[in-house]
Amino acid sequence: MLISICIPCYKSSKILPVVVEGIKHEFEKREEDYQIVLVNDGSPDGTFGVILEMCQKDSRITGVNLSKNYGQPSAKLAALKQAKGDVIVFMDDDGQHPAEGIFKLVDKLKEGYDVVYADFKNKQHSAFKRFTSNLHNSIAEFMGNKPKGVKRSSFTAWTRTVVDAMLTYKSPFISIGSFLMTVTSRYANVEVEHQKRLEGSSGYTLKKLVRMWMNIFISFSMMPLRVATYLGFLFSGCSFLGIIYLFARRFIHPIRVSGYTSTMLVILFVGGVLMVILGIMGEYLGRIYMTVSGMPQYYVREVINGTDDNE
Repeated sequence: MLISICIPCYKSSKILPVVVEGIKHEFEKREEDYQIVLVNDGSPDGTFGVILEMCQKDSRITGVNLSKNYGQPSAKLAALKQAKGDVIVFMDDDGQHPAEGIFKLVDKLKEGYDVVYADFKNKQHSAFKRFTSNLHNSIAEFMGNKPKGVKRSSFTAWTRTVVDAMLTYKSPFISIGSFLMTVTSRYANVEVEHQKRLEGSSGYTLKKLVRMWMNIFISFSMMPLRVATYLGFLFSGCSFLGIIYLFARRFIHPIRVSGYTSTMLVILFVGGVLMVILGIMGEYLGRIYMTVSGMPQYYVREVINGTDDNE
């Protein structure tokens, strides 16, 4: 069985060789065939130079150089285009995913699952990163884009069936977890140790996290539009009841009203809700337009030991 290890890389020129050597050492224990796909996601340092050097020394390593920084989801899709394995494992480039965890994920797949995530009991992250990660999972589960009871992580293994389905995904607004929900319901977790970063800090800023949450809200979900519809019915009903109340009060117990503060507050509140609804609709329309216009998920500058194929 061929196992493809796919690693999106960003500013990891110093630690990437250590991560790759750890993977090789682990495969020597099991005598399994492997392929390592390293995707340079527009790193401003010498990351691709390091990848190129490793590719020249080992034909089982494939290097992909993206034309600019597209983000981890796009780098993952670029890796899938080069992955030839019967099983694909995604890892991070920071050394926090232990190489010995690869076969824990792969062995779990053999039990009949399509997607297996590493479950980190003691995450070596900052408090902010742990909070946003938990919030991300909660939002995804609430929106129906994540199976209940399953903990997602970037250390994950997929069967070839899932990979082939993912290769048909063409939207430039990438939400990998949401797409997987349309493909399979066979998910599982495996407990894996979480290690400290070998160097540097997480590249996930609040801006990137908000963009990811927007993809969860908008991609593969009609819930925002349904919420807008429910709000419309709610305000219409409240307005109708308010009119009945004012008419009744006018004839039964007339009261002179001085000032328009309450009226202005209601107008501002309803106007704000309408602007939010229009924004949601505009987001959907904008995404449709960009998708139809052929906005790319990524663009490959060059490929080493692989097939040059841009999407």
